[in-house]
Amino acid sequence: MKIKPIVIDEIHTKHTNFIVDLKFDSNITFITGDSGVGKSAVFTFLEEYSSEDKRVRCFNYIDHNKGYKNSIRNSKGKLFVIDNADILLNDKIKQHIVFDNQNQYIIIGRNPSSLLLTQDDIYELESENKDGITYFRLEKVF
Repeated sequence: MKIKPIVIDEIHTKHTNFIVDLKFDSNITFITGDSGVGKSAVFTFLEEYSSEDKRVRCFNYIDHNKGYKNSIRNSKGKLFVIDNADILLNDKIKQHIVFDNQNQYIIIGRNPSSLLLTQDDIYELESENKDGITYFRLEKVF
């Protein structure tokens, strides 16, 4: 169920010696990968970016009891960035996300099941260090 991005086509942000350069092809982008590749760091950089762009809302395991589900269900025109999605999202909220054509999602986790994603929606975070600056971008898994 691929829908073009409806909020943001790409994000470019810099934090000290890190540059995040993400481009989106659909309204759900699932980011997976091994521990230590920078997924949670990128989440933190996007959380900082969200202070400048009010369309972006970030949630992680710390928000487990803070009403994030209602925020997702009742919002329009938002890009939700969800870290540790395997812990945070239950099947009911995943089902809502799958059929949500009002918002866009970056979901960081290990298991994309229940989200009806295609191979084109699943990415790994790639990083490259050039002259002391680490660049993060998305690379298709398959």
